[in-house]
Amino acid sequence: MQRVKDQQHSRSTKPATIHASAQSGDLPAVQRRLRDQPSLINDRNPVMANTPLHVAAGHNRVEVVKFLLNFSGPETVELEAKNMNGMTPLHLSVWHSLRAEDSSTVVTLLEHNADCSAKDNEGMTPLNHLSQGSGNEKLQALLKSYLEQQRKVRAIEACSGTKAKMDELEKELSNLVGLHELKLQLRKWAKGMLLDERRRALGLRVGTRRPPHMAFLGNPGTARILGKLLFMVGILPTDKVTEVQRTDLVGEFVGHTGPKTRRVIKEAEGGILFVDEAYRLIPMQKSDDKDYGLEALEEIMSVMDNGKVVVIFAGYSEPMKRVISSNEGFCRRVTKFFTFDDFTTEDLANILHLKMNNQTEGSLLYGFKLHPLCTVKAMATLIETETTKKQRKEMNGGMVDPLLVNAREYLDLRLSFDCMDTDELLTITLEDLQGGIRLLSQ
Repeated sequence: MQRVKDQQHSRSTKPATIHASAQSGDLPAVQRRLRDQPSLINDRNPVMANTPLHVAAGHNRVEVVKFLLNFSGPETVELEAKNMNGMTPLHLSVWHSLRAEDSSTVVTLLEHNADCSAKDNEGMTPLNHLSQGSGNEKLQALLKSYLEQQRKVRAIEACSGTKAKMDELEKELSNLVGLHELKLQLRKWAKGMLLDERRRALGLRVGTRRPPHMAFLGNPGTARILGKLLFMVGILPTDKVTEVQRTDLVGEFVGHTGPKTRRVIKEAEGGILFVDEAYRLIPMQKSDDKDYGLEALEEIMSVMDNGKVVVIFAGYSEPMKRVISSNEGFCRRVTKFFTFDDFTTEDLANILHLKMNNQTEGSLLYGFKLHPLCTVKAMATLIETETTKKQRKEMNGGMVDPLLVNAREYLDLRLSFDCMDTDELLTITLEDLQGGIRLLSQ
């Protein structure tokens, strides 16, 4: 008998859990437990996975709620913690207010910026749990007021982030010479995506944008930068660009092309599949032997509606007509066509300047600079006089890199081995560039 009494006494003197103390409103007990064991601040009970804040909020223990919200220990309270039903402390405090007609705990949580738009496992916000009947008007007005304030704050934050992203986009576009149609389209997409961010921050529900598939007609050479820009403004989940040609897609024997193309498509998911010289998939003249390029094109077409990859077909304008006419669904799926005119001599001079001003440490020309006399106008004149129209058309923007490499080699040849002038050792002159251009023709 004595043993039973001792066990009962032991149970009766066992300290209450922090959840029990929070439920009863025993603030000193809650304070003692957290002083001895601060990690209990977000401890979950075994029944509903409620934290002490859940319990205190659900039983309108305002003083305990205030203490927990202002607790300064190694850990801070999780204001938006969710229990087994996905409810936050604000959800539970609203439930109590409905029963007790006392919204003091709701007010306290809202003053600490509890999220009015948080949803439980059934997709219900605290406001959704309030019926439209009489008696709830004051609480509804309170929640709606804070919800509107929070949406405005989020919209302001989104607006600030939007401007920063647009500024970053403009900075990147300034490093692209020409390509005016594409730049305009990128600005449209970027602005639309960023405005959607603001719409969602205001609680508006809008559809998800998907970038259209495209055809680049000409010789743009912008695949990698395009992937980076689309990722930057949130159109693509990654900046990955998978560049392929016919040999990467087409097999040598029957049954090889389909699996080979599907592997490439799988690798490109989440980014851009850039099919360069796409016209090579469709032979110029029909022959008795089956060509598997059309099979590869059909494989790509079959996945273009699933939204997992953006496809860009690139190639010279005239032969690309074969690709466009080879598949009835091409123009339905590829809705944006961009024609890239050949770069002018001034464009080429601008590209040269941009490349020289943006050399990375691993580049052959890192550390080198142009002489002040190498202005855009002077360079454009030099390119005009030292190259033929045919040469410029064939090489287009691809002329610049080998020209600069040749110019550095010409500089090395021109300098005396005894040169000790650090500025002269790193300065490319008009003479060097002229020598570099002439080497292109050899």
